[in-house]
Amino acid sequence: MTVRSEDTTLDPEALRELARTALLRARDRTTLLTSCVEEPELTAQHSPLMSPLVWDLAHIGNQEEQWLLRAVAGREAMRPEIDPLYDAFEHPRAERPKLPLLAPDEARGYAAEVRGRALDVLESAPFDGTRLTEAGFAFGMIAQHEQQHDETMLITHQLRAGAPVLTAPDPEPASPAFLGPAEVLVPGGPFTMGTTAEPWALDNERPAHPRLVPPFHIDTTPVTNGEYLRFMADGGYEDARWWAPDGWAMVREHGLDSPLFWRREGGQWLRRRFGVTEVVPPDEPVVHVSWYEADAFARWAGRRLPSEAEWEKAARFDPASGRSMRYPWGDADPTPERANLGQRHLRPAPAGSYPAGESPLGVRQLMGDVWEWTASDFLPYPGFVAFPYREYSEVFFGPDHKVLRGGSFAVDAVACRGTFRNWDLPVRRQIFAGFRTARDAEED
Repeated sequence: MTVRSEDTTLDPEALRELARTALLRARDRTTLLTSCVEEPELTAQHSPLMSPLVWDLAHIGNQEEQWLLRAVAGREAMRPEIDPLYDAFEHPRAERPKLPLLAPDEARGYAAEVRGRALDVLESAPFDGTRLTEAGFAFGMIAQHEQQHDETMLITHQLRAGAPVLTAPDPEPASPAFLGPAEVLVPGGPFTMGTTAEPWALDNERPAHPRLVPPFHIDTTPVTNGEYLRFMADGGYEDARWWAPDGWAMVREHGLDSPLFWRREGGQWLRRRFGVTEVVPPDEPVVHVSWYEADAFARWAGRRLPSEAEWEKAARFDPASGRSMRYPWGDADPTPERANLGQRHLRPAPAGSYPAGESPLGVRQLMGDVWEWTASDFLPYPGFVAFPYREYSEVFFGPDHKVLRGGSFAVDAVACRGTFRNWDLPVRRQIFAGFRTARDAEED
């Protein structure tokens, strides 16, 4: 369950239970991701793009200690000497295996001790008085932080070699099979982008502000593997016309011809997914593609990537009331019937799934399944104020990072809403990212 804007009127005990549930759910997932492999795999670096799993584990505990025990409760530091080791901005991921990190058992013990003390703090913490404590923001921020690192650790599991160690049931096939239109029209006009009322929203989602968006068409579902295979078969990776210059340079330098983790064998395309090799399923949203690949596909298809504002309007705007909702389906929390979230599955659901989660305009799977690349650079909203620290968002603003929206199957509901903004470098392929395309309505 996530805290809603109207939950600010709840009594402190109700807020306390919301925060406690979010923290415990995150820790259960952290435990799963760090207990399913032996110690050597916890301390190994499975890719220079990622930290050792044991670094993430202790970092989770360190951030919780800094914000809940020190900042909220005013307690003395438990292990001040390790703060620099787990400062994500002091040590790039490629360097972290060389640091004198806590050993797995010590990291587990540290994180568990911090959690025990944090839950004690939660029992008596005021939920007013400061921005950090209002509506339990600090506790919600830490739950989101841990779930974001859980997603990062799941990416590490996808990158690791070896036998499968994670299991989950597959999503149910779309029933009935989706036979709806390929695209929907989003009407032009203003809408409210971002949020001021969502208590646990992070700084880059704030404040709410009006945006004027011309009419446009957007794909009803994310682009599928089958559609992407047609781009590949048509020489998409061999034709510079479709690629931004830096993307074409990336393709040539690395000899790319398919999404990450794909390979051609015996006349068919296979993919590796958490240690399992399988035939690429044509009806699933494509995943593990960079922004450059998404942009190239869109150009090849005679379309484009939607802007961030277009994506959010498609996901939140209710034409009947004219207001922006929390989610495509309304203001109620996500459920398994509405979206593929929370690592319940280890893959996207087939395109067209989750009719209960579609927007009033008829757009599906805007939440969960795959992060969706947008055309937009990661920039602050008008009136942005960094809180509670610059390094969460502000230092990443600019043209180097592209915005992703919607969350993936690896995202927990506490860190997924219609206003939530993710960002990454346009070359990144290891993340659980796909896309959908758009076109101007004036083309009709």
